[in-house]
Amino acid sequence: MTLAVKEVTMECAGKGRGARCLGPPRRRCDRCGAVAYCSASHQILHWNDHKEECKRLEQQMKCVDVLNDFPFTFSQEATLQVLEKESRCLFLSKRGVHKEGMWLYECCCGESVTSSDRSSRSNDVWHLPRILCPCNEPEYPISKQLSSWKDYYEWRCIPLHSLAALLLHWPLTIYHATQAILGSSTPEIRDKLYIHYLGPEKELLQLAVFAELHALFPGVHVHIELVGPEIPQNRDGERINLCNYAHCLETDCICKSLSENLSWDVQTRRTSKVTLQLRRGFYHDRYKDIAKDFSPHLVIAPNAGIAAYSSWLPTIELIKEINVPAVFSDYCEEACHLGACCISTVTGHPPTFPIQLNPFRQPMVVENSALFLPCYSNCFLFGI
Repeated sequence: MTLAVKEVTMECAGKGRGARCLGPPRRRCDRCGAVAYCSASHQILHWNDHKEECKRLEQQMKCVDVLNDFPFTFSQEATLQVLEKESRCLFLSKRGVHKEGMWLYECCCGESVTSSDRSSRSNDVWHLPRILCPCNEPEYPISKQLSSWKDYYEWRCIPLHSLAALLLHWPLTIYHATQAILGSSTPEIRDKLYIHYLGPEKELLQLAVFAELHALFPGVHVHIELVGPEIPQNRDGERINLCNYAHCLETDCICKSLSENLSWDVQTRRTSKVTLQLRRGFYHDRYKDIAKDFSPHLVIAPNAGIAAYSSWLPTIELIKEINVPAVFSDYCEEACHLGACCISTVTGHPPTFPIQLNPFRQPMVVENSALFLPCYSNCFLFGI
């Protein structure tokens, strides 16, 4: 696949240096091709900053085809066409889910929803027929560790034209991070899994998809503390018991008839339990209150943007102090690299979990990005 130049969503990398920009950034760096400039003068002025990252970005640009590689029948539309000529809105409209429930927040239309509206909205419906979504128990337990979207779809008996992965990347990223850091053989994980989940935003309107953790961790009590400043004040302290999978559209489906739809582990004869607790504020401010109830096995921070927000520094210091493994994700490899540098500065050593591509990244490209690198929600992972 060839990555298209979509100038309208980019800014000149040398903006703010010297004279005002002369127009759209049509002049790309000849070496890396990841940044663009409005003029030769701005490119020259930016070189001292860019030369350190140029070779690194060049290597990342060589992996574009790998980033865009998904098994779905809609993959080209959700990657190249969204970048070149379509939008997320149009993509979702063609499939009948635009502005529908949880799908509203997958395009720019959801950006206009206020925080008060967000706290009052409740939707646990896929807006998909049952054949296209995991609205009930899996037909059989997981027999092997899932390592790709294809593995997951085959296990859940979902066809590859289903859009379910666009929302399921949240719980599947939790599953993958847990397997990568803790493994499935840890004795405590066979019974309970406590996760501190930092900086939730969009997923606060898609919490129903986290019920898939019933199937991914059968017989396990999964408790997740969602901590972040984007949680509305009136939801601070809210506890949510996810007893049912998100429902499909069909009125006669079994997902409508069961009051409790819990995964059952045949070997241990235990049912699973998934609970979510919302906490408003920064993790380093709320940790003592949270830890009174549950000490985490793992800290997860999706799309963290560590290098972009100074508020991460005290949080990283806290994670170092409590000595709990932590996994961060971001939209592209470069953002993870910058975040890893910040972590190294605070902790004194590089991340112990090196930067790697997340097989369960969201399979629809982010339209607006600062680089010509394709960006995906939960695209790369790294950790300490």
